[in-house]
Amino acid sequence: MQKFNDLLDRSLVPIATRLNNQRHVAAIRDAFMLIFPLTISSSLVILVNNILFSNDSFIVQLFQLSKIFPNLESAQQVLASVANGTINIMSVFIAYLVAQLLAKHFDADATLVGLTSVAAFMILYPTSFSVDGVNAISTQYLGAQGLFVAMIVACLVGEFLPKLFKVKRLQIKMPDMVPPAVSRSFSGMIPIVIIVAVTALINFLVLMIAPEGINELIYKGIQSPLRDLGGNVVGVLILAFLQTLLFSIGIHGPNTLNAVRSAIFTEQDLANLDFINQGGSLWDVPYKETWGVLNDMFANMGGTGMTLGLIIAIFIASKRPEQREIAKMSLVPGIFQINEPIIFGLPIVLNPIMIIPFILTPMVNILVGYFVTVIWPIMPTPAIGVPWTTPGIINLFLGTGGNAVAAIVGVVCLAISVLIYLPFVIASNRSQKIEA
Repeated sequence: MQKFNDLLDRSLVPIATRLNNQRHVAAIRDAFMLIFPLTISSSLVILVNNILFSNDSFIVQLFQLSKIFPNLESAQQVLASVANGTINIMSVFIAYLVAQLLAKHFDADATLVGLTSVAAFMILYPTSFSVDGVNAISTQYLGAQGLFVAMIVACLVGEFLPKLFKVKRLQIKMPDMVPPAVSRSFSGMIPIVIIVAVTALINFLVLMIAPEGINELIYKGIQSPLRDLGGNVVGVLILAFLQTLLFSIGIHGPNTLNAVRSAIFTEQDLANLDFINQGGSLWDVPYKETWGVLNDMFANMGGTGMTLGLIIAIFIASKRPEQREIAKMSLVPGIFQINEPIIFGLPIVLNPIMIIPFILTPMVNILVGYFVTVIWPIMPTPAIGVPWTTPGIINLFLGTGGNAVAAIVGVVCLAISVLIYLPFVIASNRSQKIEA
């Protein structure tokens, strides 16, 4: 096993470390983390709509609210517009934030770089069209479908504009008495004009090849195939395997793979939210095999690796006092999906006994989630996003708009994780006796 660990240290660790620190990947990863509160706020509003104002809700049925308020579902329209300011313009947020984060890496003016990136994104946006004499643009690529173009534009602007800012011949110097904000704007004017002009030229050339614009070209050529290739249970299983494998050798798997996951699954998760927000049923959401549904809802209790099951297994079977103390300290954080204490305290990292169930457990529960929502649907798809610190089982209940069967399935998933971890906890006790 030591030879295997040494092999991982020599081969996989350097690659994963470089990927995690690569500036474009890091900027995309951090940008998605920054907009997380906005996507969650939209999800919470949709959650309220489905728990309190839907006739299918467990709460509404339990208290017979639809009989008391005959037009209860019409109240959903009050909060429906929240999506317009959050998930429906996500590409604009990404275009700004990724470029801004890259600008900070180069110690450039982050605000100007971010704004220029948004300008470039909109220059490349599909041209306007006339409707009843009024010019309009499609909102199709402002949301999830425009994410790839937004990321590409932001990476390019965030890479090259800061370098142009540093070219002294392109700087316009203003007298000292000019206010700093005005001086800053003039200093970056020529580089910004260059970026805007080049973007316009690229857009002109692209329209000659693809009249629908670069968004349609990228979406059909890259984003849609990537979504179809990875946006299924096999893709979820592969990412779950890689995420836990990285964590088991000391690299933060969720952070490292966040950019990849976002590129594959964000469009699907947002399409589900939009479908629900428009009054669609959770049983009929268009995408049931997403990371947010299968992993985060069914296979993340206690955090990556379903480590809440490990903590319970230690309480049941471990005779080692140090393990039980670690489990006690890790219990409360684990309930809220924070598992660094158990991962690095037990440890799981580079622990040949614990790595196996750590990788296996979430994959088994992903398959359980796939079975109960797709193969034999006994519960609605938990497609309503909830904060990642929401305790397991509760997140399934809330993610399905208050479905009791979902909570029961959550208990089953937790029990499965305990059963998988138990023999390995017992084995770790035996290994200590042998070593002693």
